[in-house]
Amino acid sequence: MKVKANGINFNCEIGGKEGAPWVVFSNSLMTNLSMWDDQAAALGGIFRILRYDQRGHGGTDAPPGAYSFDMLVADVISLLDALKIERAHFVGLSMGGMTAVSLAQKHPERLLRVVPCDCGPASTPQSAQQWQERIELARASGMEALVEPTVTRWCPPDFLATHKMEADKLRQMIRTTPLNGFVGCASALSDFDLRPGLSAIRVPTQFICGTKDATLPGTKALHAAVAGSTMVEVLGAGHISNVEQPEIFSRALKNFLTG
Repeated sequence: MKVKANGINFNCEIGGKEGAPWVVFSNSLMTNLSMWDDQAAALGGIFRILRYDQRGHGGTDAPPGAYSFDMLVADVISLLDALKIERAHFVGLSMGGMTAVSLAQKHPERLLRVVPCDCGPASTPQSAQQWQERIELARASGMEALVEPTVTRWCPPDFLATHKMEADKLRQMIRTTPLNGFVGCASALSDFDLRPGLSAIRVPTQFICGTKDATLPGTKALHAAVAGSTMVEVLGAGHISNVEQPEIFSRALKNFLTG
């Protein structure tokens, strides 16, 4: 379904148990709402589930220009308002995880529990330079040029070798990401700092991260800064931990959200 929110059309999918508490799933850069297929299936019997494509991704509009996390957070609140969802659990991975943390800082009254996954507290000059290089590559050669560099950065070699169907699904999401959406969201990832205000977060929070993900130190730093938060490390998983280890991830998620 398409929902008009914050001035653009969002591609959304609603499922699960009618009348149950809402869980909202937010995708990472260069993916779409289908990255959450396993979690939607695992939790659909006990929660009402909203999956949406972040601005510039999947079937959501991709306006030109740089995006920011303030914009991505405003998207979420506008989407909740449009769908008349007063409060929800919110689960996000990577870019979606930073969106989750920012939501907990800015709009705690709209959240039940929050699960930021495989994410970090702030951009750095080095990461900003890396994103700029990837933006230039995509502009020059198209999104296809980012497919293999991205999937090999995300996933351990053993996963790529033994889970061809899942790996190809990730590849297809990367190559079909609109260029405007990638550039806009990569710009947000190039310039953000969640550290101010982390200590003030009071929304019940659980972090999840793969033990082979380069963002593990960043996720640990977020966990250390958010009082009362818990953290689950997904053994052997890389950056897209919910796709690489869906059963472990979904079990941790279910345990926390029903806790």
